[in-house]
Amino acid sequence: MRYFPAEFELQSFVQLIFPHPQSDWVDYLEEARQCFVAIAASIAKYQPCLIICDDIDVVKSYFSSHDNLIFIPYQSNDTWARDCSALSVIDEDEDEALLLDFTFTGWGGKFDATRDNAMSENIKSIYGARMEKINLILEGGGVESNGAGSLLTTSECLLNPNRNPHLTKIQTEAILKKEFGVEQILWLNHGYLAGDDTDSHIDTLARFIDTDTIMYVKCDDKEDEHYNELKKMEEELQALRDLDGESFHLIALPMTQAHFYEGERLPATYANFLIINDAVLLPVYNDPHDAEAIAICKRAFYGRDIIPIDCSVLIRQHGSLHCVTMQFPEEVGLRVPS
Repeated sequence: MRYFPAEFELQSFVQLIFPHPQSDWVDYLEEARQCFVAIAASIAKYQPCLIICDDIDVVKSYFSSHDNLIFIPYQSNDTWARDCSALSVIDEDEDEALLLDFTFTGWGGKFDATRDNAMSENIKSIYGARMEKINLILEGGGVESNGAGSLLTTSECLLNPNRNPHLTKIQTEAILKKEFGVEQILWLNHGYLAGDDTDSHIDTLARFIDTDTIMYVKCDDKEDEHYNELKKMEEELQALRDLDGESFHLIALPMTQAHFYEGERLPATYANFLIINDAVLLPVYNDPHDAEAIAICKRAFYGRDIIPIDCSVLIRQHGSLHCVTMQFPEEVGLRVPS
């Protein structure tokens, strides 16, 4: 049997990939790097942070302290660690962690991701767990576990013909249940963010914050292009049931005002937070709704510190804070290079 740990469970470390001149951040590289520094330094206050770098000496120079920071070299295409990193499950029969290395194709072939797809295999010696290659196109941002047998996802992403067109919904469900050891797949058929390249990743829309609570994006502005779809998504969330037949507790996050860059609306979302040990890193956007989102999270994540991080630069590349990170559960150790 396998078990898919939830993000709110105890973690060993968080992984991220630092922006480099060959990535899409090149036009505002320093601005992006400062955001990544803020994320990594915040994580390091609570637990180790593994930073994958094209140039270790250069990246180290951005940090005033290297405590709880581990740097390893790898030349990536880009920096979306959530989607190209291995996903962790616990093999309960063997009493060990197992890393699942799914295929990453740049969100259905939109971008070159050859080196990103090969990353986990190339750095696997750093992990204190064995790795298994899975012949399925899937990104970490596309699935959410509640740690109690339920996996939440969107049909727009996992059933998109640009991912695994040879698989039916029933076949996809069977693979997800087998690989993650979950008992049910909870599908959302509505909800999207303008400017999103991922085909509606669940981590931009709705997130488990404990086994029976989902935090989600709600739009109250009937003139906003997202209103109808997010309203339908809310209704779907209200209809979901856990394995005991109970409805989930729902907590709404506000929709930001419209943010634009070079004439394009950007996918700013407060749902793209990262839960770590004793804290939550919350993306903010110099938006009038930032304070409300912070207040909601302080109430919902009682006992965890809430750390707002300005992610205005991240959404220019159509992602946010959760998208550039990947957590690993306590069962996955790190073999720190000497």
